[in-house]
This record gives sequence, structure tokens and C-alpha cells, in this order.
Amino acid sequence: MPQSLSQIIVHLVFSVKDRQPLLIREIRPALHAYLSVVLRDHECPAFRVGGVADHVHLAFALSRKTSVSDLVETLKVSSSKWIKQQFPRFPELTRFSWQRGYGAFSIGESDKDKLIKYIDEQEEHHRAKTFQDEYRIFLKKYQIQYDERYVWD
Repeated sequence: MPQSLSQIIVHLVFSVKDRQPLLIREIRPALHAYLSVVLRDHECPAFRVGGVADHVHLAFALSRKTSVSDLVETLKVSSSKWIKQQFPRFPELTRFSWQRGYGAFSIGESDKDKLIKYIDEQEEHHRAKTFQDEYRIFLKKYQIQYDERYVWD
């Protein structure tokens, strides 16, 4: 086959270290826009980036030239530095960091709009459910085996 083609839609989730609610409302729109730009710069067009005070959700098309693990490392390292530089008026952010792990789930094109809606409704969704509960549901839905002792840091 002379041409390489792919369409891999990824739902990526990761949280602030220890799930601290540091992503205050004032910084979220800029952070989400920044993460979208990082995705675009890696040829991974973002469909939606959103989240709440303790975690983010990203829906994007994975470039055929990029691995998920490399992309996640770039997203986390660059955004952590960016947060510290952009928001010096919030002293609690001077030691900001993301958790070590992440969840990356593939979805089909037919589920993309549902995922976008889900990300858009994060504020409402998390009035009744914690990040940990939400994440366990994803692990079960995608049939991912895990050990509870090593999921949280």
C-alpha cells in the first residue's frame, strides 16, 4: 500500500497530582486552549479539551506519526511549565504538577459527538461523581485490568 492512513480518535484523561483542585475556573479556558495548540502542533487535531478543577479530558485524532505516550509527556511537561509561567498571581500554582499516569481510550467515529458532549458537561457531571469514580467507570467500560493500589498517586 503506497499511502499510510489512519483515523484513531483518543479520549485522554489525566489529573492534577493528588487530584488537588488547582485548575481554578480563571485558568481553565486558557489551559484548555493551550493544550489544544500543543495537540495541533503535533498534528493531532483536537475535537474538544475540557475538564474541572482536578483533571482534564482531551478528545483528539492521533497523528500517525505520534505515539500516545510521547504526546502525553509533551502535553504534561509543557503545560505544567506554562501554568507556572502564566499564572504567577496564584502562588499555589508555583509547585503545580500532573499525576504520573493517564488514561487513553480509543473511540469510534460514531461515539465522537457523545464524547464531545460529555467533555462539555464536565461541571454538571462532577456535581455527583468524583474523578476517581468517573475513572473507575472508564476502566470498567473499556475492560482495562488494574490494581487500585497503583492507579492513584
